[in-house]
Amino acid sequence: MTQVLKFQFSAGIALLAASIATAAPIDIGERRELFVDRHIVEKISGDAELRLHQPVPREIVLEHDAPWEGSGSGYHSLFHDGEKYRLYYKAWQLDIVDEKIATSKNRFLCYAESDDGIKWTKPKLGLFEYDGSKDNNIVIAVGGDFGGLNPDGAHAAVFLDENPNCPPEARFKMLARSMKPKGLIVLKSADGIKWKPLVDKPVLTEGAFDSQNLAFWDPIEKEYRAYWRIFSNNRRAIRTASSPDLIQWNPHRDLAYTGGAPAEHLYTNQIKPYHRAPHILVGFPARYTERDVDAPSIKALPEWEHRQLRITAGERMGTGLSDSVFICGRDRINFERWPEAFLRPGPERPGQWKYGDNYLAWHLVETKSDLPGAPPELSLYASEGYWTGKSNQLRRYTMRLDGFVSASAKRSGGSVLTKPLKFSGNQLFVNVATSVSGSLRVGIEYADGVPVPGFGLDDCPEIFGDSVDRPVVWKGSPDLSALAGKSVRLKFELSDADLYSFQFRSEK
Repeated sequence: MTQVLKFQFSAGIALLAASIATAAPIDIGERRELFVDRHIVEKISGDAELRLHQPVPREIVLEHDAPWEGSGSGYHSLFHDGEKYRLYYKAWQLDIVDEKIATSKNRFLCYAESDDGIKWTKPKLGLFEYDGSKDNNIVIAVGGDFGGLNPDGAHAAVFLDENPNCPPEARFKMLARSMKPKGLIVLKSADGIKWKPLVDKPVLTEGAFDSQNLAFWDPIEKEYRAYWRIFSNNRRAIRTASSPDLIQWNPHRDLAYTGGAPAEHLYTNQIKPYHRAPHILVGFPARYTERDVDAPSIKALPEWEHRQLRITAGERMGTGLSDSVFICGRDRINFERWPEAFLRPGPERPGQWKYGDNYLAWHLVETKSDLPGAPPELSLYASEGYWTGKSNQLRRYTMRLDGFVSASAKRSGGSVLTKPLKFSGNQLFVNVATSVSGSLRVGIEYADGVPVPGFGLDDCPEIFGDSVDRPVVWKGSPDLSALAGKSVRLKFELSDADLYSFQFRSEK
């Protein structure tokens, strides 16, 4: 009997090994792969894990302190356009008066720009009058001439249309909420300042829409895609659809998640292709959580007096709190959702730990590091100071390129084995950071687990340092030409190191 069981076990192992060996490899070509999910990961061993990283808070880059702005400003859209960084945001004042929420009647969309993504200016555009003057940065105002449409500037998302067939007069697009008729409308612009309707009616009508609803050109699928707010099972959630032209839309789908995060309210979505790996979508939804009004920690949070005032207008106005989480997806509908916060409110201080704060702008951009000689970094921007006073702020945060998640190991060491892959190119580059005593080695195996002669772990000298683009060598040579197009697996052996991404590419 024991021999029979032993035979069955051995046969099972052999069958599994054969199955792995014959599995169709994932063709990654020369695209950059990140460890934001387990799509390419077969096995993690030892003291290794996939670790979510958080951005580092930097300076306040913009004060929403103009008379036409105010403490309810937010829903930022941000992108890099040639030599300029462009920023769009809602502008309105938010107060509590006579135990009710009171907002300014005007719901503006405003514009700012920057040469470096750090120092921003609000140009005087001369388009719309406020308090007797057109010396302001307003680009959308209620009552403007938009061909019979009435866009809500407080709920809009602006993007640079990267469709190669986009005509110059529609180079910029905006998805904005319409109250009457209800739905999402699309505006177009040649310069990002003066806007006209793309079509004279809402293009999406099924949803809640009281959030930042967005769309973009998907360079991988060669179509437009929108993500907008809905309610599902009494929770704030996200819905998506695709379109060939931003007018006709394919069937709608609700996002589905893996990763083990509980069902929670997600207020925005902030989804867009990651520019260094556009086959991967990354998003930063704002997570809304309500706490008990009698909880001691609620009373210990900053500005208790003002929190009590908000509670008079509705308990959740004082007990609701928000931070931002990280999601990523490859098929545009199913997303990996990390349970932990990506952006926490941080140290308790005036203007933080409130509902409406820590909403990340849509989307991130590359900016120059302030460390001389260091590579560029990612800049993200988040709101703070919501509700109180007559203004709020936009703070910049930074992280390394590809720095959302790393394959990470303690000093004791661990390894990550990929699924079978097929690549193009002749060299492998890694984005890695180690301690001075830490290391990374890379081994290449055939799909059945047999090391490729000359490319095993022992053939790879230890990699140490901190580089976003370090070439890997084996026995002194980086040349992988002989393995291009074959089914192989990579084994990353780490010690006190973080591996963020890797890429095969052709080099002379």
